[in-house]
Amino acid sequence: MTNFENMTAERYQVDTDLPITNFNHCHIGILHHFDLLSELLQNLGDKEASKKIAHGALDYFHLGMTAHHQEEELELFPAILSSALPGDERNRVEGMIDKLTHDHRDLESSWKTLEPALKAIVKGHASSIDHVHFQILIKRYKAHALSEETVFLPLAEKILSRNSNHMAALGLSLHMRHLPHIPSHI
Repeated sequence: MTNFENMTAERYQVDTDLPITNFNHCHIGILHHFDLLSELLQNLGDKEASKKIAHGALDYFHLGMTAHHQEEELELFPAILSSALPGDERNRVEGMIDKLTHDHRDLESSWKTLEPALKAIVKGHASSIDHVHFQILIKRYKAHALSEETVFLPLAEKILSRNSNHMAALGLSLHMRHLPHIPSHI
C-alpha cells in the first residue's frame, strides 16, 4: 500500500509501461507539485521565490490536475464501465466512479479558491494564502489519490486485464490523447 502522507515524486518510482500506471504517475506529479507549492508558504517573504513558485503552480494545475481528471473521466472510467461484469461489479464501479467524479469537481473548486492569491503573488502584489484551506486541500487530494491508488486502480487493472484488447484499447486511447495536435492543410 502506498503512503501518500509523505509522498513526493522523488521517493516513488512508477512503471509507465502499462496504461493504468499512467494514472499513478499523474498522482505522483500532482502531489509533487503540491509539495513545491508548500514551499510558497515558507517563502512568502521572498518576493521572487514566491512569484516563481506561484507561477509554476498556476501553470501546472491549470493543465496537470484538470487534464488528469479529464483523462480519467473520458478514457479510464468509460473503459472500466464497459468492461465490468453486469451486476455487483458494475454497480460497485459505478458507485466508485460517481464518488471520484464528485471528488474531482470538489478538488477543482477548492483549487480555484486559491488561484486569486496566487495570481496576486505572480503580479508582485503582497498576498497571503489561507494556510488552513491550503492544508485541507492537500489532505483531501492525498486522500482522493490514496483511494484511487489502493482501491479503484487495482480494480480497474483486474477488470481490464481480463481481456488484453481492453487494456490495449485504453493504452492506445491514452497514447492518441497525448500526441501533439497538428492542424491539417485545407
